[in-house]
Amino acid sequence: MAREQIAPTKSNLLRVKERLHTALEGYDLLEQKREILVMELMSKVEQVKMLEHDIDAELSRAYPALKRMLVVVGRERARKLAGNIRYRFDVQEKQITSAGLTLPGLEVKLPQAQLKYSPAASYAECDETVQAFFALLKVLTELATVRTIAWRLARELRKTQRRVNALEKMVIPTAKETKAYIESSLEERDRDAFFTSKLLKKKAGKE
Repeated sequence: MAREQIAPTKSNLLRVKERLHTALEGYDLLEQKREILVMELMSKVEQVKMLEHDIDAELSRAYPALKRMLVVVGRERARKLAGNIRYRFDVQEKQITSAGLTLPGLEVKLPQAQLKYSPAASYAECDETVQAFFALLKVLTELATVRTIAWRLARELRKTQRRVNALEKMVIPTAKETKAYIESSLEERDRDAFFTSKLLKKKAGKE
């Protein structure tokens, strides 16, 4: 590892020591942050798996319900009923705190399922289908929220890992090498000065 090209002076040694101390402290903090991010990301991944399982379960209910409705009501009648249905979905970005970080997340507010057709002309299969797909939509929005957080955590983890690597493989080794070089140079200079002083004293004593 290459050292810094600076003069081996005491003032530079102090600066390098301070820089090394700061780098080591920063490395420890980033390592702690990295571990927290890894644990939080793993937790979100588990949530995603559970929600995907829930989606499979809701799909197994929703599409059979739709098929039953189409058989009972008929495609043309179902198309007309669906044409009279309009729902408003409120999708907003919100700040979410995760692993000590404030991350942008997604919040979806679902409307209440309502009968948009005449009760006299309604079918139980229609209600069942609407309820099944609303349940599916609820899980899908939850999954979108968790996946958004997981993606943000993964991106932050990559950034943190790059910083950890930079400190571990470049900044800290360079500072250590520079510190060792300056200390060695100063020690050698002190030894030379000591021997020179002894020789001068010895010479002066002979005179």
